[in-house]
Amino acid sequence: MTGLLEIREKLKLIYSKNEAFILPIIKFVLAFIVFGTINSKMGYMTKLDNMTVVLIAALLCSFMPNGCIVFLAALLSLAHMYALSLEVALVGLVCYVLLFLLFLRFTSKEAVAVVLTPVLCMLKVPYVMPVAMGLIGTPSSAVSVGCGTVVYFLLQNVILNASTINTLGDEEATAKIRLLVDAMLNSKEMLVMVAAFTITVVVVYLLRRMSIDYSWTIAIVAGAMLNLVLLLVGDLIYDTNVSVLEVLLGALVAVAAGKVIEFFRFCVDYSRTEKVQFEDDEYYYYVKAIPKMTVTAPTKTVKKINAQTRSTATVGRGAQTPVSGGRMVTTERTGYRDDKRNQGAYNYRRDARNSGRSVTINSNNAPKDATDDYEELF
Repeated sequence: MTGLLEIREKLKLIYSKNEAFILPIIKFVLAFIVFGTINSKMGYMTKLDNMTVVLIAALLCSFMPNGCIVFLAALLSLAHMYALSLEVALVGLVCYVLLFLLFLRFTSKEAVAVVLTPVLCMLKVPYVMPVAMGLIGTPSSAVSVGCGTVVYFLLQNVILNASTINTLGDEEATAKIRLLVDAMLNSKEMLVMVAAFTITVVVVYLLRRMSIDYSWTIAIVAGAMLNLVLLLVGDLIYDTNVSVLEVLLGALVAVAAGKVIEFFRFCVDYSRTEKVQFEDDEYYYYVKAIPKMTVTAPTKTVKKINAQTRSTATVGRGAQTPVSGGRMVTTERTGYRDDKRNQGAYNYRRDARNSGRSVTINSNNAPKDATDDYEELF
């Protein structure tokens, strides 16, 4: 666990230092996935179904507010609808305007949830959103998730009825509009999913706000199980043809995603919980304090040691010793002593190759400067 906490602290430190660069990259990746998914699922306008267009739009969104991703995604989907049929584009435009006027303008800060919900629905893992938004959002986050679900079913109905719309002529504009409107209003699967996601968001929010131990874990598991039960009950009542295997896998993915969010947002140590009671002139206070699980990220201190050039010598017969001045002096030992205190006789001879001179130093009767020179050399 300590290793994971160290990794978390390192990631937070990296993000805090490089937020100006990391945040645009995250926006770029998100926008690229959204626009690429829309083109791959629809792709009716061939001029926009181009990687260059996706890259330019994603790059533009990386430096703009989050609402820019929602706006460009809506324009891109409307353009594909227009390529399919003008009537389809009108139905889509009316739906987007109603969603914005009735709901989205109250939750403009959660624009990412509106975009991610239909994308995750297309990827068959939409059950992550209600659990995630219940953990990091508020009960109003159910509006964003619900609007995203409606957008998904709008696009899905356009894709499913595209072949039928193409067979209808221009004189049958009313039939095209009625086809999409009836598909949206009679979609029991959409109603069941919106209701299930709304209830899940509210329940997860209420549970994770409780003061009980492991409240976030309880909220994650309970939210995933509640969402699973609601979808299965809706399938039994309204015959929505929900895949049990997909719902089970989606619940497991939701739990895993919730635990990751908990690790970064609410990682506490319940074993060190403290309950504090104090009072003032008007109130009694009962406080439950739970310390966060934190660890200091290890820092490495590099000490640079500059090695100083020093003259060294290897004492031995015929050894060559470098000295200052760039000359090589051959030093040979011709005598020895057993004890320094007895002042044994030491004779040393220096043979300077450059000058060809031999110098013999006797430690017993040598001048002081000569013996000092010997001590410095050896």
